[in-house]
Amino acid sequence: MLLILTEPLDIHADHVVKKLKMHGVPFVRFHPADFPTKAQISFSCSPNGQTSYILHTEAKTIELNQVKAVWYRRPRIPVVHSELLNSTERDSIAGECQDVLDDVWNSLNCLFLPAPRAVIKRAQMKASQLKIAGALGFELPPTLITNSPEDLLEFYRQHNGQIISKLAGFSFFRKVGTPFCRYTEVVSKQDIGYFHDIRYSPMIFQAYVPKQVELRVIVVGQQVFAAEIHSQISYRTRHDWRRYDRNETPYLPHALPLEIAKHCIALVNQLELCYGAIDMVLTPEGRYIFLEINPNGQYLWIEYETGLPISDAICDLLLAPIKDSQPISISPKLSLGA
Repeated sequence: MLLILTEPLDIHADHVVKKLKMHGVPFVRFHPADFPTKAQISFSCSPNGQTSYILHTEAKTIELNQVKAVWYRRPRIPVVHSELLNSTERDSIAGECQDVLDDVWNSLNCLFLPAPRAVIKRAQMKASQLKIAGALGFELPPTLITNSPEDLLEFYRQHNGQIISKLAGFSFFRKVGTPFCRYTEVVSKQDIGYFHDIRYSPMIFQAYVPKQVELRVIVVGQQVFAAEIHSQISYRTRHDWRRYDRNETPYLPHALPLEIAKHCIALVNQLELCYGAIDMVLTPEGRYIFLEINPNGQYLWIEYETGLPISDAICDLLLAPIKDSQPISISPKLSLGA
């Protein structure tokens, strides 16, 4: 049995579920935010160490010992009972519920895609990503993560004012009172005039990398799917393709060099993942520059735009544990003699 942990409105999970049904594979889709208000979990351990995990939902009772693979897609944090009005109590119990869920999921002896929550959180660390990627042979943009005004100003001068800024955290989406998005932005002369304000919070600064195209590279197990995003065609997307302009931005399969594909697989493996969405830049000179990896990044729009069979690869991985002998596969197909 497969366990899919995600929110109700998840088109990625919807798409893969249709494929799983075609395979006739039993699965359970569970929204962790339903715990503890709409679901209960029980773990038991006998004197000789035999364990049992039971998940009770409004619809059914599931023996989690039967789970062979978990897709940790887009789970949300537990929502505590509304009867608990004290904010301190609510926060404490929500944390306790999340700890129990993490403990139960981590105790399951099965494949996790992309990985258990603790591994995902560790893999999201930007400085660690860059260090590992550089050690593996990726070319990196000169980078500074800082809250030092003096260091920022020196970095700006070193690169003749040609730098960008982005959040140092895990997501470009924030909810502080009002939800907002913070995209990658070019640091202008006006921006640098406020360089002292960086002391309030660290950010990532990188030398601006000229782009021929941007790449989103999806690694699923030992398979690599690369798509090129022609972000420079549209003014809206030229600094950050996440400012989607799909009517003006072509998306095409990309023939990734074998050496770069091997680096991508090695990075995912070293981060103890079996899935990752890697963002890179292909420069006008043909250099591949690593930017970052999202351990649970979106991919479905790339599949729709390019036809790359990423969901099929996810299904295959969920249906059978990764075998060490599985050959490297690169999409689109690359002739090794090229």
